[in-house]
Amino acid sequence: MFQEMSWGLILLWIQAEILTTTSVYANGCNKLKVNNCQDCIQSGPVCGWCKKLNFTKAGEQDSVRCDTLEELKLRGCNDTDIIYPTSQVISQTSKELNDVIQLTPSDIFLKLRPGQTQEFKVKFRRAEGYPVDLYYLMDLSYSMVDDLKNVKKLGSDLLQALNSFTKSVQIGYGSFVDKTVLPYVSTHPENLKNPCTDKTVECQPPFAFKHILNLTDNGKQFEEQVGKQQISGNLDAPEGGLDAMMQVAVCGEKIGWRNVTRLLVYATDDGFHIAGDGKLAAILTPNDGQCHLEDNMYKNSNKFDYPSVGQLAQKLSENNIQVVFAVTSQMVKIYEDLKGLIPKSVVGVLSSDSSNVVQLIKDAYQNLSSEVILNHGTTPEFLDIVYDSFCSESDVILNQPEGRCSNVKGNQEVSFNVKVTASRCLPNQSFLIRPLGFTDSLTVSVMTLCDCNCDDSPEPDECNSNGKRVCGICSCNEGHVGTNCECITGGKTSQELEQNCRKDNSSAICSGEGDCICGRCYCHTKEDPTKVVSGKYCECENWNCDSFNGILCAGQGTCECGKCRCNAGFEGTGCECNNSTTNCINQRGSVCSGRGTCKCNACKCKPGYLSPFCELCPGCTSPCEKFGSCVECLITHEEGNARNCSSRCPGVTPYRTLQLEEEMLCKVKDSKNCWMQYIIKEDDGEEKYTITYSEKTECPEAPNVVAIVGGTIGGVIAVGVLCLVLWKLVTEANDRKAYKRFEKEKLKSKWNKDPNPLYQQPTTNVVNPMYDGE
Repeated sequence: MFQEMSWGLILLWIQAEILTTTSVYANGCNKLKVNNCQDCIQSGPVCGWCKKLNFTKAGEQDSVRCDTLEELKLRGCNDTDIIYPTSQVISQTSKELNDVIQLTPSDIFLKLRPGQTQEFKVKFRRAEGYPVDLYYLMDLSYSMVDDLKNVKKLGSDLLQALNSFTKSVQIGYGSFVDKTVLPYVSTHPENLKNPCTDKTVECQPPFAFKHILNLTDNGKQFEEQVGKQQISGNLDAPEGGLDAMMQVAVCGEKIGWRNVTRLLVYATDDGFHIAGDGKLAAILTPNDGQCHLEDNMYKNSNKFDYPSVGQLAQKLSENNIQVVFAVTSQMVKIYEDLKGLIPKSVVGVLSSDSSNVVQLIKDAYQNLSSEVILNHGTTPEFLDIVYDSFCSESDVILNQPEGRCSNVKGNQEVSFNVKVTASRCLPNQSFLIRPLGFTDSLTVSVMTLCDCNCDDSPEPDECNSNGKRVCGICSCNEGHVGTNCECITGGKTSQELEQNCRKDNSSAICSGEGDCICGRCYCHTKEDPTKVVSGKYCECENWNCDSFNGILCAGQGTCECGKCRCNAGFEGTGCECNNSTTNCINQRGSVCSGRGTCKCNACKCKPGYLSPFCELCPGCTSPCEKFGSCVECLITHEEGNARNCSSRCPGVTPYRTLQLEEEMLCKVKDSKNCWMQYIIKEDDGEEKYTITYSEKTECPEAPNVVAIVGGTIGGVIAVGVLCLVLWKLVTEANDRKAYKRFEKEKLKSKWNKDPNPLYQQPTTNVVNPMYDGE
């Protein structure tokens, strides 16, 4: 939102600047850098040049000859002495509108003064029955197989339909598929022979564009040639239609276009490839917009990229071709967008089998013929061309980049007011204006008026008899310069004499406040006698000094060359200050404590210090730490050290005392880690201090190493013993607890008296089987 507002404000500012500049330009004449008549004429459309001899006064610049007509006449320049070229129509060739001539005039010659607009009128009337050439360009990808059947019968019907509203008609035919490389078509050898998915259908090999039939009035020949055509195929949905349209547009001789109304019917059921799509097939060379038909085939399609829409629109316009996009319903939105980029084109809905193509072409032709667009193509450099369209008494359109009338009926006359403005001096040139889609054209030749034809007639004693007149300006003989050759150069050129009147190379002559006469400035006298211009270069004025309370130099001085020279007792750029110092002296009698200057009887302190006397500096760093080394040096010096402390104590006045005020005390440690005590007071001036210090220092006592070491060792031993005692107590408690648990379990046990199965007797009884007991 903020950015939108910012851009809005910028646009409003630009518009205001343009309006302001235009207003100044229209009401005045810019005379900067004007030295002669040609410079004047080129400096603005309202500027005129007075060629009258002795028109300028002594010392006046020749630029005063350049002004508006009113100003020149007020200064006494007659109409016969004023050079003021104006834009005009020099000649034109006009013929009556009839069944052949639809646009008049056919050529016109303009002389344009830069900045001045010249208008002329153009008439147009659409002739009834004007001849028509129609080229039918058809998509032969496989999806158009049904459409081809109907187009093969189209010739006679199409000629008969067109002959109903034109006296002479010719029709031609061509077809397209796409570039014959991947990924647009399959490059398999079998598919290059028959690209259709249904191999039972006989299809012709794919191609980019094929011109089949030159424009002819023989409908049977159209049907015969188209009847020989077969459908083809490709891989992707978009087709190479723009390639084909470009060749139809630029190959006029091979197509057979006549100088009549030209219609290109583009029939398809799919989209189209545009510039840049060729990169998919590594085709990087931009389309050159040239004819490349060989044996009626576009054989360079795999070399050049697809054309851009803008490039195609330009070629169609240059070759006066109107396009009828006959597309299926699902493609209408795409081609409606394309129509907006291609002038004089129309979109019609093609039935699924192209059965309605004749009626579609008839309707499209009527729509195209009823719209008249007057256009000049690419705008010539530094020429601004706008149109007023007078379509009817109630339909008037003003100041448009092209002339446009809609719903124009046959034999209805419309007119256009063409306004041409040159913004600068140009070489002679010409451009064409023509109604798009029609063959008539208007050639506009332009010459800019940038020179002065003064035709000076010599007069006696002109230029003080030391030169001759050229457009009122004296061209002096050698040895003389000046407006009227009144100065003797003494070996100097007029530029060198004029340089004597410039303060420096970039400044104006006599600072713009005087006249340079023979190398010397003569300052102008003002109407107000109190205002005086002075100085070698008229650079000094006595009224452009500072004021105070609305009074120049506060009434306490005089203005000399832009600066106030003040009376005694006053100062300042506008003498507004009393130079007394009574309000700047502190109690010690110092002006601003030596840390500021007294201006207008008030202290102007240095950064950090406060008014009124620059005594306090709240934000300044405390000097206690800053002067620690200084005080240490002073103390050690008192103890007999002979070091000089002046380098450590710059600007310091030292005082030794035994008693110090506690609230103003600085306590800082010295290099021996002892505390020093002192007071610092800042004296008047910069970096000046008084230090009052005590020679006594407070040093900390040395540590008792034996006690520290002994205590540390004793502590470590005590901690170890304590840990052992604790460990012993814990283990003893655990043992007692385990023994009690054992005794309790022992009481609960019961003994079993069964024999031990693992026990074996120590003796073995053996029986002798032979022993019978005896």
